[in-house]
Amino acid sequence: MTTHMTSTQVGIVGAGPAGLMLSHLLALAGIDSVVVDQRSRAEIEHTVRAGILERDSVRLLVESGVSRNVLIEGDEHRGIELAFGGSSHRVDFQEAVGASVWLYPQTSVFKDLASVREAAGADMRFGVSGTEVADIETESPVIRFLDSDGTRHEVRCRYLVGADGSHSMCRQQVPEARRRQYFREYPFAWFGILCEAPRSADELIYNHSERGFALISQRTPSMQRMYFQCDPGEDVSQWSDDRIWFELQARVGENGHTLEEGPIVDRSVLRFRSFVHEPMRYGSMLLAGDAAHTVPPTGAKGLNLALADVRVLAECLERALRKDAAEALEEYPDRALARVWKAQHFSFWMTRMLHRLPDGTEFDRRRQQAELQSLVESSAGRMYLAEGYTGWPRS
Repeated sequence: MTTHMTSTQVGIVGAGPAGLMLSHLLALAGIDSVVVDQRSRAEIEHTVRAGILERDSVRLLVESGVSRNVLIEGDEHRGIELAFGGSSHRVDFQEAVGASVWLYPQTSVFKDLASVREAAGADMRFGVSGTEVADIETESPVIRFLDSDGTRHEVRCRYLVGADGSHSMCRQQVPEARRRQYFREYPFAWFGILCEAPRSADELIYNHSERGFALISQRTPSMQRMYFQCDPGEDVSQWSDDRIWFELQARVGENGHTLEEGPIVDRSVLRFRSFVHEPMRYGSMLLAGDAAHTVPPTGAKGLNLALADVRVLAECLERALRKDAAEALEEYPDRALARVWKAQHFSFWMTRMLHRLPDGTEFDRRRQQAELQSLVESSAGRMYLAEGYTGWPRS
């Protein structure tokens, strides 16, 4: 079978927001790339994912010329509600740190990036199969794959980037003896729903209750996203609309809230974990986003970490390729991991503070309430939460 050969400076496995943003930033620096993904473009566009963007993520989208849609179609949130102990308390991000977050779905971020890369004539290959990478310890790594009609392709590059998600194939190419993997599995999950209903609140509600955690989020003025803590093995087929609404109303009702209800159009169980893979660079291959780390969704850090990774990686690759300074890539893992571990701590802290612990005692419940009370009563506590949630400013 004939193999179609392509040469490029940077080969990117994974065409989600991380891979496409990296391709975009490299193009702005005059560096060409090829991006491949086993998913079709339509499949990625229709994958329901959350979307809380930190201030620097919004700035990156706008100032790099991707799109201003986040400012036009997204919703600026200047705080969140912490509901516990029978009442609700607003943490004002603007008052605490002078920053906001934006509600803007990850699917919209992807669409914006895919559109701007398409308009620029970028080499993006969706819907490929049999993807494999090789020669990552050399100065000419390769990506091999079959396109949708079965044609074999080989992309040779100077550097290869694995941005292929939490089940990363690229990550597995690092020899086992060289891997350091840090992992925590949580004993609970989120039961998530998408429903047709008006908004129940202007900002997100993080609800701590006797029955377990609940998060009241939004999607559009007429479509809402909500979650409640459940067992990781929960069977969604056993939950009718009425049963779901009863559980959600009971949890938020403990703290004085009532939800707007409507038809539930999607339901799923979201397991979550904390994971970090080191090194983020091996030979001529670098990892970014979920391929290198995942966090619990409680702190809204996943997409933001991926964008922060590729912002740093693009800068290092530009110096390596345009200024013949290969040593610049040695900075990438340390700079990226410094933020990753801060985000791991922040996400773990929020998760442990807000969820009902399966083996928890009455002491644990009262201690959690005291922690939440101390947080909302302290200007330093509110500032710490606001700084972590809106994102630590780029140094």
